[in-house]
Amino acid sequence: MSQSPVYIGVDVSSDSLAVHGPDLDPVYLNTPEGVAKLIKAFPKDAHLVLEATGGYEMPLVLAFHERRLAVSVVNGRHVRDFAKAMGRLAKTDKVDAATIAQFALAKGLVPDPVPCAAQLRLAELVARRLQLVELRLAESNRLIHLHQADLRADLKRHLAFLDRAIAKIERLVAQAIAADSDLNAKCERLREVQGVGLITAATLLALMPELGSLCRARAASLAGVAPFARDSGQFKGKRCIWGGRAAVRRVLYMATLTAIVRNRILRAFYLRLRKAGKPAKLALTAVMRKLVSLLNHMLKNPNFSLAT
Repeated sequence: MSQSPVYIGVDVSSDSLAVHGPDLDPVYLNTPEGVAKLIKAFPKDAHLVLEATGGYEMPLVLAFHERRLAVSVVNGRHVRDFAKAMGRLAKTDKVDAATIAQFALAKGLVPDPVPCAAQLRLAELVARRLQLVELRLAESNRLIHLHQADLRADLKRHLAFLDRAIAKIERLVAQAIAADSDLNAKCERLREVQGVGLITAATLLALMPELGSLCRARAASLAGVAPFARDSGQFKGKRCIWGGRAAVRRVLYMATLTAIVRNRILRAFYLRLRKAGKPAKLALTAVMRKLVSLLNHMLKNPNFSLAT
């Protein structure tokens, strides 16, 4: 029988790394020096596992990728649900690190693929654009409730500044994709589908890099458009979507609004659902699911043609 991999759990905070694993210190500093010290002491053939923390984990993850060491970033909600299922209600850095390691063992995690420099740059650009778009929306909503002329003028200047910043980021996104042959080929392939523009394609490539290597169900689940059953005994609950990557789902929604007007295949599918009495929201979600499945299939099968 093959030996189980050694999983080392790390609970990441802004200034420290709580570690659960053999022959390692319990805590390292979350600094370049602390990360280097952890890597130096890291057991051979071990597998580092940590939760996504909104960015605090990235220096550690990138350092492990750079040295081709096994590392996986997992969803914190999944780890927390696992801890509750194990009856573990206490929550400390030390306990969390141990729970992460046990979660990885139960799941039999495999290492995350090593991202290339172009992929990392595109991901940061797309994330920054999303931040600016959200900030602009918040400022636009605030403008509605301002009545003083000087305050409205100041806020309008800020909105104009944000418009220019977003446009600049979008130019950088286009340049980043054009500069990498693999990303450029995938982007062009995705844009063959009417309704999918540069920003939609870039967001999918940045935030859902697995696209093109998934089955249909997994692609829909990662995008957050897979319907989940809510049945129990004789009760048949309403199916609803849950989880997934919210930013991906948002761009798919906007692409779908365009696709049901301009895309012959997806428009016919949408109208067929509406004619069958399906609510508009349900029909849109079904088109989103069909769209992400189509895009996944196109990247997986380069010879597939929309004309067939």
